[in-house]
Amino acid sequence: MKLKFFATYREITGCRELDIPAPSTAMVLLRELAQIYGAKMQEKLFAADGAVSDEVILLVNGRNIAHLEGTDTGLHDEDVLSLFPMVAGG
Repeated sequence: MKLKFFATYREITGCRELDIPAPSTAMVLLRELAQIYGAKMQEKLFAADGAVSDEVILLVNGRNIAHLEGTDTGLHDEDVLSLFPMVAGG
């Protein structure tokens, strides 16, 4: 699976993309990223109550997981995932 990082996630990880074995679901992936990259990633990905932050955008093959099965979206080795923070502007 190819995992691409954008904006603050790229800063935290220090890389643009990784090739990794696909975890079973999007939630498993997010938990693994928080564990690997520590407190700063944890704060960006999860709210204080442990739920996934509203500011996380995770695309699976170009489709937002919000329009798939949410954090239960299944992942496969051939998938391309993109992780973005919510962006505000005006």
